[in-house]
Amino acid sequence: MRKSTATKTSSSIILAVESSCDETSAAISKNGEILSNIVATQAVHENYGGVVPELASRAHQQNIVPIVHQAFQQANITKTMLNAVAYTQGPGLLGALLVGSSFVKSFAWGLQIPLIAVNHMQAHILAHFIESPRPQFPFLCLTVSGGHTQLVVVRDYLAMEIIGETMDDAVGEAFDKIAKLLGLPYPGGPHLDRSAQQGNPERFSFPTTSMPELSFSFSGIKTAVLYFLRDQLKQNEQFIKENLPDLCASVQSTLINMLLEKVEAAASQTGIREIAIAGGVSANSGLRSKLQALAIQRQWQVYIPKVEYCTDNAAMIAMAAHYQYLAGLTDTLATSPNPRLKFGTE
Repeated sequence: MRKSTATKTSSSIILAVESSCDETSAAISKNGEILSNIVATQAVHENYGGVVPELASRAHQQNIVPIVHQAFQQANITKTMLNAVAYTQGPGLLGALLVGSSFVKSFAWGLQIPLIAVNHMQAHILAHFIESPRPQFPFLCLTVSGGHTQLVVVRDYLAMEIIGETMDDAVGEAFDKIAKLLGLPYPGGPHLDRSAQQGNPERFSFPTTSMPELSFSFSGIKTAVLYFLRDQLKQNEQFIKENLPDLCASVQSTLINMLLEKVEAAASQTGIREIAIAGGVSANSGLRSKLQALAIQRQWQVYIPKVEYCTDNAAMIAMAAHYQYLAGLTDTLATSPNPRLKFGTE
């Protein structure tokens, strides 16, 4: 349960923990400046071609103490200097979220300092305020990850509205599953991106899904690629191996075009020219370059975070917590992780 408190301090030092999926991360911020951001990626999932929730939870348990310790050391901060602690409430894997929330709640209880629960997707958007250049309000943000694809109008740090989202699969899921069909290792999206840089994006044509207004759909292209590969492999068992860069480039170009078509429509409808991208898929080199090229044509001002702030990290959790703390929004120890936490909810 969220409560509003009058937070009037000369300094806000916050420890933030991110544990929504397969990265264990801890960061410390002071007055909105990130002093440390430590991330431990779990390699164990590579053997299974995807994240295994139970293994993720166990890895978080192993990593969280040393990761937090490193964050304190790098920031040159002690726990007694903290003004608040923050954690990812959701969305994410329940077991993974429980590890982070339980750890941070113990800090809040032991030190008798405020606890702040953060929405993971809103934190991705606020990663844009970690470093300059920072977008001006209002701005339009395309948030793209393995679990979400959303178009969000951001009116203020804590005032955001979804105006479009996927009706089925997220674009990150499409990248990863198609990469798996192509025989690429997990995580597939980055491997597909690297291979695509050597290929011809116009070599193969894949169908796109036409959705009403600002909605997305990515389930169809996965099925289309599956059947395409099945038919080609019947004729040539080496088809994927012989055409991998072109296949990756063609798939990536199709997915990116589907995203940017909706970004253009949203910018036209809202009249907003400040455009941002956030989330793990915003690290994709093809998306970043095509958005920048489109921005020149449309005279947009584009904001793209550093790659380290695109993927899951605690710095973005600390940034979101900073603005919630300034607004006096804190949470009680009764607040629970929510794996299906909706945008803009507590």
